[in-house]
Amino acid sequence: MKKIVIVGGSRGIGNATVNALVSENQVINISRNKPDNSHQNLTHYSCDILTDELPVIDEIDTLIYCPGSINLKPISRIKLEEFREDFEINVIGAVKAIQHFLPSLKKGKNPSILLFSSVAAKLGMPFHASVAAAKSGVEGLTKSLGAELAPAIRVNAIAPTVTDTDLASKLLRNEKMIESITERHPLKKLLQPNEVADLASFLISDKALSISGQIFELDCGIVSFKI
Repeated sequence: MKKIVIVGGSRGIGNATVNALVSENQVINISRNKPDNSHQNLTHYSCDILTDELPVIDEIDTLIYCPGSINLKPISRIKLEEFREDFEINVIGAVKAIQHFLPSLKKGKNPSILLFSSVAAKLGMPFHASVAAAKSGVEGLTKSLGAELAPAIRVNAIAPTVTDTDLASKLLRNEKMIESITERHPLKKLLQPNEVADLASFLISDKALSISGQIFELDCGIVSFKI
């Protein structure tokens, strides 16, 4: 049984990851809101990652940082403060969590860190300047820390395409928009949070001990294929 700290496990991909891991692991969730699900293996700390002190947790095996943002605006309309906010939640929050829990990770068994990027970091799309810049920072962090912390701690990231979560609700607010996004993807499907959670479960497991510094595009083919 691993001891896993998940930052941002109350909703979306984070909550799906909690659900995927909690039956066989000790899961500690850190988020402003408490997850709806409850389990004897789940502990929750109410905390704002950017402003509050993080709890002291001795000896953890995995840190998963899930918070993100989807702030889509033309470059002429997006404010500098919005760029800063997106960078803060995606990159600075991850750095804060990693720095805080690094001593505990070093005590863990086959420890690992998992971050989340986006297909927007590789696929140029209009109105994605802020999220693309922030998630590119996450990918740089993944590769740099993967090298720095080797061989003791593995560091990887998942870069999903649009996923059926509350965070993406503005993009999926009606059937026409859902159909349009689905058709844009070569696999003709909408990514589900449990699919992301399944990949997360593999990457932090002992089956992935030879994988570090990698960005996994869970993209339904949209980055790799043109069909």
